[in-house]
Amino acid sequence: MHKRPLTVIVLSMVYIAAGAVGLVYHLSDIRSQPLPADLFWVSAVRLLAIVAGVFMLRGLNWARWLAVAWIAFHVAISFLNSMQQVLVHCLFLAVIAYLLFRPESNAWFRGSTSAA
Repeated sequence: MHKRPLTVIVLSMVYIAAGAVGLVYHLSDIRSQPLPADLFWVSAVRLLAIVAGVFMLRGLNWARWLAVAWIAFHVAISFLNSMQQVLVHCLFLAVIAYLLFRPESNAWFRGSTSAA
């Protein structure tokens, strides 16, 4: 089995942290108002980040695609806010996709799927 690349470790931890912090932040909205209608969807998106991070650490290929889809979703919804957010999320998308599809990352994800 191939050694887990440092970039995959770092990105996985960023996804887990972003999902967990966002989940705690948005769940704290419950105290300030009656159950917001979009709380379920916001929480689901945050949970997907955690799932992507955990399973990228395990080397599952679908998890890296989930991670790319997660940030691509943020690019799409940033169009509702400002062009600056669109540009920042596009930059994040490009960097994340580059890091997750480099040869070292490909070997990590390919090695784990064949062993499973």
